[in-house]
Amino acid sequence: MIDTHIHIDEEAYAEDREQVIARQREAGVEAMIVPGVNAKSIEGILDVCHRHKGYCFPCLGFHPQDVFPEDWEQQWAIIEQAIRAHRDEIVAIGEIGLDYHYDTTFKEGQHEVFKRQLALAKELNLPVMIHSRDATEDCLRILKDERPLRGVVHCFNGSRETAQQILDMGMYLGIGGVLTFKNCKLAETLAGDDRFTPVPLERIVLETDGPYLAPTPHRGERNESRWIALVAEKLAEIYHIPTEQVIAQTTLNAKKLFFA
Repeated sequence: MIDTHIHIDEEAYAEDREQVIARQREAGVEAMIVPGVNAKSIEGILDVCHRHKGYCFPCLGFHPQDVFPEDWEQQWAIIEQAIRAHRDEIVAIGEIGLDYHYDTTFKEGQHEVFKRQLALAKELNLPVMIHSRDATEDCLRILKDERPLRGVVHCFNGSRETAQQILDMGMYLGIGGVLTFKNCKLAETLAGDDRFTPVPLERIVLETDGPYLAPTPHRGERNESRWIALVAEKLAEIYHIPTEQVIAQTTLNAKKLFFA
C-alpha cells in the first residue's frame, strides 16, 4: 500500500509522529507522499522526509486556500525557488488547484498561481497533485488548457461525467476515506452505469489526506495511512475482486505516477 497524500508534517502528528510512522510501516504501508501547502510548510516537509528518506517522499506546492492578495507573489517566489532547488527529491508539485468553498473574492489570484505551477510542472517534468473544491468547472478548464499534464485529482468525490473528463486527460483519481462514508455516491460513480463504463482500477490511487477524512469506522479520528486498507476493501466490493488485487494494482499505479 502507498498513501499518496498525507500531511504527516502537520501539527496533528507533532506529539507522536515517529510512532505513527513506525506503526504504518508495521502495517504494510510501503511509502507516504507528503504534499506541501505554502511557504511555511517547506521546512517541515523536507525535515520529515529527510529523516525518513526512502519512505516519506516530499511534494511542494501552493494550496489555493493559502493564496492571498497581500503576499501571494512573495510566497510563490519562495515556493518556486524551493521546488527548483529540490527537483531531484520531490515526486510532484502539490497540493495545487482551486478552492471556492470559503472565499471567492480572489479567484483571479488562485487561477494565476495554479497556472504558474502547472507550467512549472511541465517544465520540470513532474506530476501534479490537484485540489478542487467547489470549483470543478474552472479547474477542469484550466487543466485542459494546460495539457499535457501528469497527475492526480486528489480526494475525488465528483460525478461520473467529471471523472471521465479527468480520465480523458490521462490523469488519476485519488480515492480516500470518503468512499466509506454513509450515503456517499462515489461508489456509484466508480462502478459506472448505462452511460459510463466503470472507472478503470488502473487509474485509481489510494490516499488518506491525513490527518483528515478518516474512513469508517474511524471517522472523526486522526487519519492514518494503514487505514487505506479499508478503502481498498470498499473498492474490492465495487469491482468484485479480492482486496489484495486492489492493493496490488493501486500500489503499481502510484509507483507509475510518482516514481517511474
